[in-house]
Amino acid sequence: MRASNMTKLILLLSIVWLASSPRIAFSLDGDSESGERIYLKRCGGCHGVDGDGLGPGSERLVPPPRDFTSGMFKIMSTAFDGYIPQDQDIYEMIRIGMPGTAMPGWEDILDEQEMWDLVAYIKIFPGFDEETAGPAVEYGEPIPSSAESIEKGRELFLQDDRCSECHGKDGKGDAIKRLLGDNGERTWPRNLTKPWTFRHSNDQKDVFTRISVGIPGTQMPSFADPGSKKMLSVEDRWHVANYVKSLAKIVRVVNPENTVIKSLRVEGSVPAEVDDEIWEQAIPSSFFLVPQIIAKDRHFTPSNDTITVRSVFSADEIAILLEWDDRTESLPGDEDAQKIADPEVLYQDMVSIQLPITVPEGMEKPYFVKGDTENPVNLWQWASRTTTESQNTSLVKAAGFGTETELATNSLAASGAYENGTWRVIFNRNLTTESIDDLQIQEGIFIPIAFSAWDGSNGESGTKNTLTTWYWIILESESTALPCIGALIALFLVIGLEMLWLRNSARRRDPAT
Repeated sequence: MRASNMTKLILLLSIVWLASSPRIAFSLDGDSESGERIYLKRCGGCHGVDGDGLGPGSERLVPPPRDFTSGMFKIMSTAFDGYIPQDQDIYEMIRIGMPGTAMPGWEDILDEQEMWDLVAYIKIFPGFDEETAGPAVEYGEPIPSSAESIEKGRELFLQDDRCSECHGKDGKGDAIKRLLGDNGERTWPRNLTKPWTFRHSNDQKDVFTRISVGIPGTQMPSFADPGSKKMLSVEDRWHVANYVKSLAKIVRVVNPENTVIKSLRVEGSVPAEVDDEIWEQAIPSSFFLVPQIIAKDRHFTPSNDTITVRSVFSADEIAILLEWDDRTESLPGDEDAQKIADPEVLYQDMVSIQLPITVPEGMEKPYFVKGDTENPVNLWQWASRTTTESQNTSLVKAAGFGTETELATNSLAASGAYENGTWRVIFNRNLTTESIDDLQIQEGIFIPIAFSAWDGSNGESGTKNTLTTWYWIILESESTALPCIGALIALFLVIGLEMLWLRNSARRRDPAT
């Protein structure tokens, strides 16, 4: 091979390596005066002009904005016995933000130099501008993920409740333990099955770093601390990182492009239990839950963030299964449940399905929160039990806030089961009823549908809840597939005609034919 060809090959391999590697930001000298101007314009509204975390918007944010004057930075790669973050740590927090919080990533708005200018200014608040960070975490030799490594990590995760004490035995953050930050604010252990909520990322190296350093300002400790009885070696920390990575529930990741729940037709009766095997055949659709801030009492501190929906139907009935992670099974009257409630008043967990009473003919739908006077809605509601009462199912008609009227539930039934940090609730109803206040469900048409959820341990009741906007549900039948089949046939015909035209054109141009 000639030298020039070898050079080209090396260049090509370098480009491929760079394209597949994580983005690397090289440290630049920051200008604190420029950083101050950027900070006051972009950051002071939450973190405060003095960097104390007391900006005008701070009261409505959970978790609260970082108090830079405390010198406590949650995301650090400095070894566990150091207290000053690496400049790169602050830069990355500015660049990508803090998922699951109100802290956005700024890389689409600020250029690299501006972000380094911010780093220089933020370091002034805790007095770190004149100090040097200690040595970074030692990563040793990374251990690739494998079935053997994941199993070893699982054993270490559960051993002596090392991690499961807070994160729960399935990693859903459902252990019964009330956690507080250093400033007394309520904190929750991370649900490790939802990597999109990780404060940094779920890359193995980042998870290894969090295990090694801990999360300053929270009750997440360092497992590299030789003074801890639960210390882990470098090798064991890689095993745990690989296990945590494996917990990601990719089937329940929200896909913004998926706005339609496809109800699967089944023969015979629809399932009446949440653990029926038929649910594995139904396609899941996941949606974000957002806090209700439209009407009083508004809700600014949500805990439930997503809901997953499956549906099946038969000739006479429909069943809809709702699944969402809730760190606590809220049981009013139960002493253990009361201890972790926030605030002290404990309510029941609840969920509801919202449907229009009449399916709109055009694109206009009822108001997405409890309908409106011209377009009323049905609310299928389910509430968990208390220590003295069983689960409660109700059917409500609503035409706006404060207009709820409870209807007879002759054709609606619901039941739920809580296990290891997850609620699964099933609703069953006849497709058609005799009531003019019920939606009459038909096959093959798009029906608007929305959802709401309440976490009783988070003080949610009434209008204090999380909810979705309108989506769609369709009962798929043989006729539903006909338009798709027709479109495919038309597509193949067009492709065939184009190929025939191209072949004939080629023949006309070829003088030998």
